[in-house]
Amino acid sequence: MATSVAGEGQPSLNGIISEPQTKRLTDLPTELLEHILCFPVLKHVDICNVSCCCKRLHDVCHGRGKVWGHQYKLRWPRLQRFYRQNECCDWLREYRTRHRVGIQIRRTVESISKRFFTEVPCVGQVLGDSFAEIESLGMPEHFCEDELLFILNSDKRKSLTLKYYAKKILYFLRQQNILKSLKTFLEQPADQQSALEGAVLVDQYCNPLADVTLSSISAQLDEIAEKVKKMLRIKNSSHPSLRVSQGDCLVVEDFEFQRQVVCALNSVLYEQLQYKGNEFDYYNPLNSYIHQVLLRHTGIPISLSVLYMTLARKLGVQLEPVNFPNHFLLRWCQKPTGSEDIYDFVYIDAFGKGKQLTAKECEYLIGHQVTADYYSAISTTEVLLRMVGNLLNIGKRGEGNEKSYQLLRDSLDLYLTINPDNVQYLLLQARLYFHLGIWPEKVLDILQHIQALDPSQHGAVGYLVQHTLEHIQHKKHPVTPEVKKRSAPEHLEVRYSVGLIMKHKRSGYNCVIYGWDPKCTMSQEWITTMRVHQLSNGANQPFYNVLVQDGTCRYAAQENLEPHSAPLEIGHPEVGRYFSEFADTHYAANEELQTRYPEDMNETLGTVQELYHRLIPGSGTQEQAPATDQNNHQAMSM
Repeated sequence: MATSVAGEGQPSLNGIISEPQTKRLTDLPTELLEHILCFPVLKHVDICNVSCCCKRLHDVCHGRGKVWGHQYKLRWPRLQRFYRQNECCDWLREYRTRHRVGIQIRRTVESISKRFFTEVPCVGQVLGDSFAEIESLGMPEHFCEDELLFILNSDKRKSLTLKYYAKKILYFLRQQNILKSLKTFLEQPADQQSALEGAVLVDQYCNPLADVTLSSISAQLDEIAEKVKKMLRIKNSSHPSLRVSQGDCLVVEDFEFQRQVVCALNSVLYEQLQYKGNEFDYYNPLNSYIHQVLLRHTGIPISLSVLYMTLARKLGVQLEPVNFPNHFLLRWCQKPTGSEDIYDFVYIDAFGKGKQLTAKECEYLIGHQVTADYYSAISTTEVLLRMVGNLLNIGKRGEGNEKSYQLLRDSLDLYLTINPDNVQYLLLQARLYFHLGIWPEKVLDILQHIQALDPSQHGAVGYLVQHTLEHIQHKKHPVTPEVKKRSAPEHLEVRYSVGLIMKHKRSGYNCVIYGWDPKCTMSQEWITTMRVHQLSNGANQPFYNVLVQDGTCRYAAQENLEPHSAPLEIGHPEVGRYFSEFADTHYAANEELQTRYPEDMNETLGTVQELYHRLIPGSGTQEQAPATDQNNHQAMSM
């Protein structure tokens, strides 16, 4: 670390030979040393080594200094938003803590696959008690989330199992935080609760991995409000709403001014921006999520009403939500003083492009008369219950796949957070958890709560308690999963192996094999329903469990499958549960799947070598072999 700045024996200006001079690195100013040590090529290990050289460099690399601050920001850039600019912080301690959290999180995630591979059904629901380990680490939550995001954003095709469980943990942790925010929101006085904020919390809970924030939603509504003001300025440049700044609270009293706001709002929202009710895909859950309504410019009555009411209030017009049966409405009082006479209001149909209705015309929407109670204004809590109730009904209408189960779980969680003593939905939640085979201890807690609320439910409660206890007992003595070896005599007819990317000959869907049986193991009822007997080999042939590109899981006969001519990634949410990597021509089974099919990996490698990497004789180039025979048997899939 020493550099000669005057050669030996060199004369100085006065003719006297000077002694050789040296300049050490440590003689440089602190600012310059910090600048050098902040070069991007230096990692934390390098800084540790440098700081051990001498006291001078150790002091330059002190914990609160620029060097460790730079290392921290370089390694974890997403965490910068949790610190104030130029904040004085012990960066070395923060670095150590974040590094330790990363190691612990990764170990926990890696262990989950080994413990839950055989227990979790293919619907991919949350794993329950295992998440307590993450919370028990006692570290800052944003450190845990950052490490999970780091795992998810790593190489797209690798560490698929690690990403699969990291995504589930992140989903769960974010939902827990959103539930805390919802409970805080519900504790506020009713007049301080915003329907928009409540709707955003519902949206966030059902889409915890999406980037949905109240500030971003409000900013989009502010942009729409500015468009309305621009139109108002053309109609009436002295309109009081034009003097309202963002965040200000104004109530326009004059009815003519209110009418001008409503007309301008309708023109901007429905004519200029083309918002409309989604009549053709009414039961799509996206219609209930505020960020999707703003993105797609379509929704259902309640979601469009929340947007309409929020925009009107930004412009000084007070509208109230009305829990009208089968069609959510807003009401607009036409009297200067408060009134509860239903005929003193105009009712606005946000789903019907802001159409204004009388009380009598509202009944035409649903085809029958209703009592005056249905025209009353409701609280924000009741708005949220109606919104979540819509999602619940969509979940119950679902096809029994992973998405519908997840929506049902999420909406039940939300509903019972808002109204925790609803016996009907508590019982539905217990039955759902029991059906999915998850969280039996929580099922018992729910059933105990139901029994305390309504003793008349003892019959249903008793049945579920008995079978839940049996399930808990069964978990204590897990059955060892069957190991299937291809070399066994009964498996000689199995042609394909796990990890191969296949195509269904008749249905045309792309899929990947994650399991097989030497013969069809489904019930006789299923075999009859699926007309398996019409296949040339019937049920007496190998059948394969496959993950399909469209997100479904199917059970397909061997004669209906063929290797894909051009292997591609299968975009199924459960791929990571079974496979660790996509290797261009096939999926590599993870340790758990290899344990169940110990001889399949070599078979898969041999198959892809033969199909996709066979050399053309004498050419040295690769030839893509035909996928398989082209027999046109009848297809069968579940």
